[in-house]
Amino acid sequence: MDLRKIDDDITVTPQIQVGDVETAARLGFRTIIANRPDFEEPGQPAMADIEKAAVEAGLAWVYQPVQSGNIFDHDVERFAEIYEQAEKPILAFCRSGTRCCALWVMSQSSKVPADALLIKAYNAGYDLNGLKPRLQYFADKR
Repeated sequence: MDLRKIDDDITVTPQIQVGDVETAARLGFRTIIANRPDFEEPGQPAMADIEKAAVEAGLAWVYQPVQSGNIFDHDVERFAEIYEQAEKPILAFCRSGTRCCALWVMSQSSKVPADALLIKAYNAGYDLNGLKPRLQYFADKR
């Protein structure tokens, strides 16, 4: 796994495999959030198989599929709810991790200044500066 820690509560990663779930549990993660739609790409593991492994490892499992490049406001709002209610630390994954990181950044923009969020994302390997207008939009919704 290519773990990219954003902060103490959330780490994102590109697509995980069924065998990675046990490793995630050993590393102390308590919740896995899957933001990748099932069958998005040929050869990716089935979400049901990853869910089964998560449950067997004692991890909470949340499936919130979000289409790449099409993150809607309701996706951000749902992610914010999931994030607030989830037992932490959280491991979130999608194809590359970018979608998860973007969802987290936008979901937190009503509480944390945009620049601080973008620095956290950048330090995790994701340049999300293009989201600045959207972060301001969510901040203005406070």
